[in-house]
Amino acid sequence: MTDRVIIDGRPGGADDLGLAMAARYGHFTAMQVRGGRVRGLDLHLARLTAATRELFGASLDRDLVVGSIGRVLGDVTDAGVRVYVVERDGVRVIATAAEPHRWPDEPRSLMSATYARFLPHIKHLGGLPQVYLGRRAEARGFDDALLVGTDGLISEGTIANLGCFDGERVVWPDAPMLRGVSMGLLDRVLPGEHRPLRVADLAGHPLVFLSNSWGVVPVGRVDDLVLKVDEDAWAALAARFDAVPWDPIA
Repeated sequence: MTDRVIIDGRPGGADDLGLAMAARYGHFTAMQVRGGRVRGLDLHLARLTAATRELFGASLDRDLVVGSIGRVLGDVTDAGVRVYVVERDGVRVIATAAEPHRWPDEPRSLMSATYARFLPHIKHLGGLPQVYLGRRAEARGFDDALLVGTDGLISEGTIANLGCFDGERVVWPDAPMLRGVSMGLLDRVLPGEHRPLRVADLAGHPLVFLSNSWGVVPVGRVDDLVLKVDEDAWAALAARFDAVPWDPIA
């Protein structure tokens, strides 16, 4: 599909270049749409509302956000959609739609990198460091980077949360991070807790996985540490996530 852009409910045009430049300061959410529906729409809206209040001291028009998503999709039923919120003469909403995304089938490999995101609880637009670290990891033969603090504690991936699963319970890192929408959805259907996690601790778990809007995927290696992928645990996690309902965009 051709990339689409909707700004405040109308098609974007050449006159919106200045607004695009203003988008250097702002926040966003990313979602996958299938059959005209999205998982966790309420969580996406809550994320956008809270970040708009914190960054701009302003409220967010829910109907404008939902209407922009619907309009940028048009007659397309499957897509990867992003909603950006920036400020230029007031709060502005930019919705984009592109090809849908999903995780590859094979387990992911991660290279640890010492880095902590600024305002990690907000999905803000300062993403260059994560892109750089991900590209550096790819150049060294990994799929992506895993962010760890100077104390060695894991926080998150560059675009995903990392979790551990034993077939019944999820363990998330106890560190500043973005609470992903898929993470929130898993917390609704599985018991979970937060613990300090270092790379060496991951080998003690039956399954290590990544979650984001693309879904869930196993992790098979971090640095030189090869991780087991317990097939029963993976099947149970995938089944619980796949059972999460898709919400109408309304």
